[in-house]
Amino acid sequence: MDANVFRETHGCRLPVPDADISYAERVSLPLPQQALLHRLIAEIRWRRETISMWGKTYLQPRLIAWYGDPGATYTYSGLQLAPLPWTPLLADVKATVERLADAPFNSVLLNYYRDHRDSMGLHSDDEAELGPHPIIASLSLGTERTLILKHRGDRTRRQVRLSLAGGSLLVMRGDTQRNWKHGINKETQPCGPRVNLTFRRIDT
Repeated sequence: MDANVFRETHGCRLPVPDADISYAERVSLPLPQQALLHRLIAEIRWRRETISMWGKTYLQPRLIAWYGDPGATYTYSGLQLAPLPWTPLLADVKATVERLADAPFNSVLLNYYRDHRDSMGLHSDDEAELGPHPIIASLSLGTERTLILKHRGDRTRRQVRLSLAGGSLLVMRGDTQRNWKHGINKETQPCGPRVNLTFRRIDT
């Protein structure tokens, strides 16, 4: 499959400078996205972890899970994650995302935002085991939440705000992680659950 197929037929490249980001508001999934959301909430082995940042420890404001191929261990913010084996459902979703993104993945970090109080701080997925130009394919299920992007080097660049709909796919490539941080803020109003699957390839 040509690398532009995702952009041309399923989504579009977003006009974000110093980045290569494509977004499709709806993609075809192995199950209807609400059914997939409920199954993942019920079946995934969710956990809440403590991370280290700026010399302090914090309890993550969401639940996470790490699945992948043997040896695809991931380390970030002082947290080391050994992969759980793929479930049949996750393997089906991975195959779908690989086809859409035209990229191979060997792991996925799942984030479960239970309500409006759960969030993710600004960060870049730039760990050494992801390689110099990581491809991150981010599948959103459930309630729409806003992704915030902040340029890492140019303070004159305005923040970018992307609404990620349930059933959407965002793919970040190239120098995106080198140049931008991204995160999910808390919401001021109550909202329903969201599960986000961020597929990636770990150098094993």
